[in-house]
Amino acid sequence: MIPLEVRANVRVSPSFNRLTLGGAALAGFTSPGRDHAVRLFFPRTGQARLWLPSLHNDAWMAETLLQPASRRPWVRNYTVRDHRPEKQELDIEFALHGDQGPASAWAARARPGDPAGIFEEGYSYLPPDGADRQLLVGDESALPAILSILSTAPAALTGNVFLEVPETADIRSRIESPVGVQVKWLPRDGAGTIPGALALETVRKTPDLGTPSYTWIAGEAKLVTGVRRHLVNERRIEKKDIAFIGYWRHGRSSPG
Repeated sequence: MIPLEVRANVRVSPSFNRLTLGGAALAGFTSPGRDHAVRLFFPRTGQARLWLPSLHNDAWMAETLLQPASRRPWVRNYTVRDHRPEKQELDIEFALHGDQGPASAWAARARPGDPAGIFEEGYSYLPPDGADRQLLVGDESALPAILSILSTAPAALTGNVFLEVPETADIRSRIESPVGVQVKWLPRDGAGTIPGALALETVRKTPDLGTPSYTWIAGEAKLVTGVRRHLVNERRIEKKDIAFIGYWRHGRSSPG
């Protein structure tokens, strides 16, 4: 468990903000880029301090769930967007959706000095050697992971990226990406569709995706299963070449 504090809170676009967390406990922490994930611990409304588990193995979850709600923190998974070891700090980006979830509400109001904590979880983006053409698909919840993957990808990488975001104003004008990767932004702009539905439909209707040797899909559950099913059944892509991670399910809140 790594106790930290908020150092900065910056609004990146209408639907995203970036929290910088830092502290001496980050000494020795390393991040490989990719979709490097951490469990983020943050206080519930009304808690005077942040309680963190004392166990440093998988038993931390049981220890946390046994705490009364008055002491138990919120816990959610997030991607390390950037890591600056020389400053002992890292960035996490949040897709904001008002007060509909505890993480969004906390991220919107967090101020320098507020407590937080992380527990490292590793990463799922594991392309095999020689996977020089890839397909990446995600909704707003997967945007930080995909941008991190692109920023640490080899310069020779080619392929297609589909990024669904809530608004046109959420499109990043500059991103780090290999020149051979085509990035297609998909803003919903109030269309009222379930997040991920636009990305799924766009992938289905794109006539030529080449033959990706590796695919990574993340976001809302119907998006990831729908894209995987389409690629396997209609594009004849091998299941072993597709990694898919359901970050969340529309209409259902995460436990905790």
